[in-house]
Amino acid sequence: MNSTELVKQIIRKRSFLCVGLDTDIGKIPSFLLQEEDPIFEFNKRIIDATKDFCVAYKPNIAFYEAEGSKGWDSLQKTLDYIPKDIFTIADAKRGDIGNTSMLYSKAFFEKYNFDSITVAPYMGSDSVQPFLKKDKTVIVLGLTSNVGAKDFQYLRLESGDRLFEQVIKTTSQWGSSDQIMFVVGATQSYELKAIRKIIPDHFLLVPGYGAQGGDLQSVVENGFNNRCGLLVNSSRGIIYADSSTNFDVVAGQKAEAIQQEMDALLTQHSIFN
Repeated sequence: MNSTELVKQIIRKRSFLCVGLDTDIGKIPSFLLQEEDPIFEFNKRIIDATKDFCVAYKPNIAFYEAEGSKGWDSLQKTLDYIPKDIFTIADAKRGDIGNTSMLYSKAFFEKYNFDSITVAPYMGSDSVQPFLKKDKTVIVLGLTSNVGAKDFQYLRLESGDRLFEQVIKTTSQWGSSDQIMFVVGATQSYELKAIRKIIPDHFLLVPGYGAQGGDLQSVVENGFNNRCGLLVNSSRGIIYADSSTNFDVVAGQKAEAIQQEMDALLTQHSIFN
């Protein structure tokens, strides 16, 4: 699935919600632990409850590989279960060069058939280019919202740009706006105007909404472009909203509430109208 098809889903569902499947075996409702594959059973019920309200799912790969071969099996079953018209993101944050990067690309785009993958660009173009495939998307870490982001990302260069701005400028030239997206944390929404001047046409994956305190209104005001251009991710705020046997019902309610807010914002800003 490419960004043109993603836009069609945004229009159809009036939503730009991405649900993060950060499925922690230690946090899922305890009654699921009796299942043969608790992680997949949890994901299955979350997907059933939220698929009408979101346009993307983002499994954080660490939660699966931490479980060894069983976790990778759970990931494969989860991907097989996600409806084919929903965009899938491997939140893997890979960033290596040469054959290693090519094999990461093969693993996530061919073996697991994700639509996209998050990539760290620190090692330069040869850490990103192996992921530039037809109908696949590379999601480059642009500006993150963790505390340590200030260690490097805001360093001022001789050009006057901050490091994250230079990363975005340079990386955006390695492929088209259909091939490359950028991660920009929701708590960094005040930087979105500057980022949009650099990459007006690219999609932005915006994590940190909800549990991490990101504000949707601010993200939209600063980050929308004429085709929406945003995927806003919520993980804990949806999937761990409830721990009872009705956890999936509550997750669906949370997702629907966000979708309705997104619908109103799309209308307010005359996106697709």
